[in-house]
Amino acid sequence: MGQRFDHIPAPQIEFIGRQKIFFVGTAGGPDTRVNISPKGMDSFRVLSPHRVMWLNTTGSGNETAAHLLENQRMTIMFCAFEGKPLILRLYGTATAIHPRDASWVEHYSRFTPLPGARQIFDVSIELVQTSCGMAVPFFDYQEEREQLSNWATTKGPDGIQNYWTEKNQVSLDGKPTHILS
Repeated sequence: MGQRFDHIPAPQIEFIGRQKIFFVGTAGGPDTRVNISPKGMDSFRVLSPHRVMWLNTTGSGNETAAHLLENQRMTIMFCAFEGKPLILRLYGTATAIHPRDASWVEHYSRFTPLPGARQIFDVSIELVQTSCGMAVPFFDYQEEREQLSNWATTKGPDGIQNYWTEKNQVSLDGKPTHILS
């Protein structure tokens, strides 16, 4: 059944490469809500058995960025929705890279450009856990949703900056995200 590793084994790297969705969990300090976000698009990269990155696009909130300023722990979960059952969790610590950061261009080049990209999360993996996933139902992938990319394209760079100013500077708990500073 379940196994633990101090790195991402090759079969799990292959599994990650086939997935269309993953989930990210973070929590800031003891007075913040735990956040779990579904992620999709072509936004996840395995750089090594000990390091992954994922590209975050503009959304209604910015909880992950706020939480990492208080607590760098991050859990990423993948589930098999087709084929052999499997749940894969990556436990680690993460840092946020913003478009204003010197390393943005280097890291952003690893991804297909996405409108409204606001952070890249660089995650050092400390523990990998697999579990059976036998209760996860089957789902069929149809296609990516284009609404978020279309929205960001329509807003344009200035509109995205304005949106970040209005909606992405603080978390649900009023914690700063440093999206603009």
